[in-house]
Amino acid sequence: MQPHKNDVWVGLFVMLGAAALVFLALQSANLLSLNFDRGYRVTARFDNIGGLKPQAAVRSAGVVVGRVESITFDDKTYQAQVTLALDKRYAFPKDSSLKILTSGLLGEQYIGIEAGADEATLAPGDAVASTQSALVLENLISQFLFSKAAEGADSKK
Repeated sequence: MQPHKNDVWVGLFVMLGAAALVFLALQSANLLSLNFDRGYRVTARFDNIGGLKPQAAVRSAGVVVGRVESITFDDKTYQAQVTLALDKRYAFPKDSSLKILTSGLLGEQYIGIEAGADEATLAPGDAVASTQSALVLENLISQFLFSKAAEGADSKK
């Protein structure tokens, strides 16, 4: 049987469709970034990063201004060291603070930047000193239960 010209075109169309689906899946899962301009890197230390993952968004005022590049553990300070790749078109003051926040009640975690008031801006390789760790839901629940148990014990006296 002779291959028809239409068979080649149909096969090519199916291959392009499959490649487009893979591309969209990787983009929606934040596993693919097509930003070839790397920007600048800064580091920050956190006591607890919760469920923060590499490639998580870095946002300021709800706008994505960078990504988490890497997360390592410092065995001298027993803290997590997070490297952020910020877009070079955004300049933040040196006294800016970083918080690990959650999208929704149980959504993915990201880093939020609150701009400071310093005249000097963050430069490549700088370390952000002011950080706030992630809120861990289990810790909040245990604190709530402990405080309720303590109130119950005090009311029985």
